[in-house]
Amino acid sequence: MTFWEHTEEFIKRLKVPLYTLVIATVAMMVFPANISFLSNPFAYYEPLVAVILRLIREQVLPSNVKLIGFEFVAPIELYFVASFFFGFAVTAPVLAYEIFRFIDPALYPHERRALYPFILSFLTLFVGGLVLGYFLLVPYGIAALLPFFQITGAEPVISVTSFYYFVFFLTLMTGVVSTFPVFLVLFVKFGIVKTKTLTKNRTYVYFALLVLVLLITPGEGGLANFMLFFVMALLFEGGILVAKHYEKKGEIREPRWLIEAPKCKFCKKAIPASATFCPKCGKSQK
Repeated sequence: MTFWEHTEEFIKRLKVPLYTLVIATVAMMVFPANISFLSNPFAYYEPLVAVILRLIREQVLPSNVKLIGFEFVAPIELYFVASFFFGFAVTAPVLAYEIFRFIDPALYPHERRALYPFILSFLTLFVGGLVLGYFLLVPYGIAALLPFFQITGAEPVISVTSFYYFVFFLTLMTGVVSTFPVFLVLFVKFGIVKTKTLTKNRTYVYFALLVLVLLITPGEGGLANFMLFFVMALLFEGGILVAKHYEKKGEIREPRWLIEAPKCKFCKKAIPASATFCPKCGKSQK
């Protein structure tokens, strides 16, 4: 297939997740969560997104905190953003499947076998990070912020968009950063970095992780930051152990830019690997 034929196929495959995203988003916005509404249209109408938002409030929002719209269009904005967010969550597996089906024919059997463990590891770490972020970091983050309302004499009244965006962002980012051991192992496997370099500079790595944690959870309190940093450190050490396993088995591919080019035996100038005569001095390399 030509480049444009591949491009056309890729565009066709992207139509499936695009249609799925539109359908899932619309379903979140309009599909009634209470099935009784279908038989009795005059009953209370509650779309799917409203049920999910209500569950988040019940599980995360403290009882002494009140949500307020502040702006007239804030609830409407949240309605559309939350529907798109949860619609994309439904679409993500479809998108991943279509991308995999696009690249699968180009993979050799051994490459395909090597890819499966990384996909499984990525999904496991990502979902585990989402669970960690939602059930641990978000509640601790909110609890750490509440004392400042009392200190400053402010009423615990929070913008409805600020609350839900805080939950969405922290949960999603925790899931994303939890997958970094997969990329660490890939970097080692393809020879971009070595485990010896990482362990030798462990202090700097930990400092970078701490900065990353503070960027992800700004103002969430020391306990939430410490918990996320502790998890990140464990994931880093776990990634190092897995990467060392590949190094011991000799399954490391040296990048082309790190492979030293052959040199002439006489003038010591770089020459092509298949050259019989040096292009500089003209002497035979045989």
